[in-house]
Amino acid sequence: MHQITDTIVDIYRWAERDYREWPFRFGIEVFAWAISIGNSLVMALTVPNPPLIVLYPIWIVGCAMYGWASWTRGSFGMLANYILLVTIDSVGLARMIAERL
Repeated sequence: MHQITDTIVDIYRWAERDYREWPFRFGIEVFAWAISIGNSLVMALTVPNPPLIVLYPIWIVGCAMYGWASWTRGSFGMLANYILLVTIDSVGLARMIAERL
């Protein structure tokens, strides 16, 4: 039990330090996380017909925010992941919009 408590305290301290170092980035990451969770909840609650035309742009914005945060952290792997996700999902959104026209 003591090890679990120590781990939770360590995570809290790490998040607190991260906030102090760059509060704006911390806020962007929390907002992007909220977008991700919100989109996932809407998807799960509206299956089999989720409102993708609404969710896709929100998801893309969240990924772009995570990409920016990754860049400011100097994390190439995360940046590459989010650039690819934004690209793939933007193509998917464009195809969806074109199909509806």
